[in-house]
Amino acid sequence: MSNQPVSRQPQPFWPAPPPPPRPPALNGFALASLLVGLLCFPPLGAVFAIVALVQIAKKGERGTALAVCGLVVSLVMSVALVLAVPFVGRAADALDERTRSRGAAQSYEDVEGLLVDSAELRVGHCFNVPGGDLLADETLVYRIDCAEVHDAEVTSATSLSEERFPGVQELRNTATRDCWTAQDDYAMDTWALPAHAEMFYFTPSRASWQDGDRRLICVIGTAEQDHRGSLRKDAGMLTPDQVAFLRTMQGVDVALGNQPDGDVDDHLTAYQGWAWEMDKALGAESRLLDKAKARPELAGPAGVQVERLEVARSDWHRAAMAKTAVEFEEAWDRAAVALPVEVEKAVRGAYGLSTKVPQWLREQDDNDSGGPGGPGEPSREPAVEQASASGSASASVLPL
Repeated sequence: MSNQPVSRQPQPFWPAPPPPPRPPALNGFALASLLVGLLCFPPLGAVFAIVALVQIAKKGERGTALAVCGLVVSLVMSVALVLAVPFVGRAADALDERTRSRGAAQSYEDVEGLLVDSAELRVGHCFNVPGGDLLADETLVYRIDCAEVHDAEVTSATSLSEERFPGVQELRNTATRDCWTAQDDYAMDTWALPAHAEMFYFTPSRASWQDGDRRLICVIGTAEQDHRGSLRKDAGMLTPDQVAFLRTMQGVDVALGNQPDGDVDDHLTAYQGWAWEMDKALGAESRLLDKAKARPELAGPAGVQVERLEVARSDWHRAAMAKTAVEFEEAWDRAAVALPVEVEKAVRGAYGLSTKVPQWLREQDDNDSGGPGGPGEPSREPAVEQASASGSASASVLPL
């Protein structure tokens, strides 16, 4: 076998193909805009997205769709964040209120009564507050039977009709007027009230008003001393004659309480108008007692009081016609002395009402009899104005 030489023909040379082109780089801000906008801080994500779009346009980088998506997500999340802030705040406030209420409840477990929302209080209900502090800005209300020792008794619980918050002073004026009227209707025989009883009222705060709280709760506070039993003595618990007499005497008290502010010298016209009002109120009392003289048990006391009333009315008439402040004050002094409290005490006893002269009236009678000071008038100022109470929509249960 012969060996033939192998022919080695040269192979043609083909150049190697160029490597495939590398894709443009992904813009880092585009990816960051989506992550930041979705997970961290949406407004910053929107900024990153805008920066990414500008860089992509200049450098030819990838990530346009990612940047647009990041921008949209960031804007949507920003809007959602803005809308969610008030709800988060309210939820935090509610949680804080519940936490404080639980803490207060645990701190005052020794308060007698059943813990209730102030909205559940009705006329005639009695209740306690922690420490007997009816002046607290916020407190809890524990309802209890009126036969047990209690701090306060509700005389009125109403809702105010105004849509807008009337202002602190206007609210105070309304509460003062309405709560005195409520107390006079609830405890008509005012002389029967104990000396430690005071009128309080609880009104909504400006903040609780915005949450829908419109409650005005009027109470007689007795927290200064241990007190048992209801102070209620309204028209349904009295005779028609007693009610008629007490209504008339309420008119006299209201007239007395309308004494103008300031000195007579500076407000003579206002004082003259007040004198006419006093004459009218005492005239109503005189006419009522003049008819009552027909009853044997009232003949003597009522007859004496009518005579004294006519003397007082004559002096009030002179005061109303006075030309100077000095003339007014002289007539005013005579009118005050003309009605000694002992005569009214006898009349009340004849009607079967309390004959215990209230402290403020004893002080007034001392002044009218020549003691220090001048002609007096009953104090008609409330002991306190409160914003609201626990359990109310605002933190005003006592803001009750």
